[in-house]
Amino acid sequence: MCNLYRMTKNASEVAAWFDAVEASQGANFAEEVYPGYSGLVVVEGTVRAMTWGFPLVLTGKQGQKLKPKPVNNARTDKLGTFFWRHAFENRRCLIPLTGWAEAQGTKGRMTRTWLSLPETPIFAAAGVWRPSDEWGACYSMVMTDSAGTDAADVHERMPVLLAPDDYAGWTGGTPAAALALCRPWDGPIAIDRTDEPWGKSASWQPGLL
Repeated sequence: MCNLYRMTKNASEVAAWFDAVEASQGANFAEEVYPGYSGLVVVEGTVRAMTWGFPLVLTGKQGQKLKPKPVNNARTDKLGTFFWRHAFENRRCLIPLTGWAEAQGTKGRMTRTWLSLPETPIFAAAGVWRPSDEWGACYSMVMTDSAGTDAADVHERMPVLLAPDDYAGWTGGTPAAALALCRPWDGPIAIDRTDEPWGKSASWQPGLL
């Protein structure tokens, strides 16, 4: 799954790349995006800043509500469940990114492995979004099996990556047509194994539902 990704372009560059309108001028987001923090999404022809992760409200042992956790990844095979169904059927978006990271190595000494599309400055992952009482507008990244792809050497799951010809089908097509796009990427994937520590901020749970 993906608990960390990069978006090294500003909102104006993203808007130009996706032929969209910049609705989040001056949006505050970091180049490395973590669950629970702000990132850019393309929704209905506009580039907006939203919180990465749907809020999952947990209950303590005495019935008290705990601080919500951001569920930042949506499994393709769970999109028809109660937690995701309404957003998948009615609010699909594009998540611009320049690369995503996975943790590799032994526990306590994990490092970041970055994955991206070769010679592609910006690409899009499939996303769903919804309004929330906790954080306002929020989004989650759709994940699929990585079997048969270059990414399978790093992790068993990967983001659903969309080719430009599929953007409209994902955001505006029927749920059945959108679901058909939730497949492993069939092109080359660049893999950069680094010695950067993975870090606590990228390794918490839950992230996938």
